[in-house]
Amino acid sequence: MYKKEFMEMAAKEAREGIANHDGGPFGAVVVKDGEVVTSGHNRVLTSNDSTCHGEIDAIRKAEEKLGTYDLTGCEIYTTSEPCPMCLAAIMWANIGKVYYGCSLIDNERIGFRDERFDEMMGGRARLPEGFLEEKDREMCLEVFREYEETNGVRY
Repeated sequence: MYKKEFMEMAAKEAREGIANHDGGPFGAVVVKDGEVVTSGHNRVLTSNDSTCHGEIDAIRKAEEKLGTYDLTGCEIYTTSEPCPMCLAAIMWANIGKVYYGCSLIDNERIGFRDERFDEMMGGRARLPEGFLEEKDREMCLEVFREYEETNGVRY
């Protein structure tokens, strides 16, 4: 069941990443049984790791904390609809539900190319019904606007 407080935490993570110039406005929180396991944000720029998106950062931390690569029973809250790489990582980790704020189209508006990659890889039509659920888009769009104002690096 969706809890706004977890999306607020994801937004806070994204803001931390923006403030530190770590990467784009992407924060994520992994939740299990209604409790936060970990959170993370985009660290592409500071880690020189093109794969260190917010969801990946949060998943890596959750797996380390729980001592497993299997996050069955977990949900992830993220400020933006996951790119194809993050979506695949979420599925590989067996996370059962994704709550996201901004859409792939919103990502494009701030200079990211997730939708283009998504189209190249076949889109999302075959995902399980209800796996992805958009929530609190306006709150997350505010984080995107803050990022735009920083003239942050687009990659």
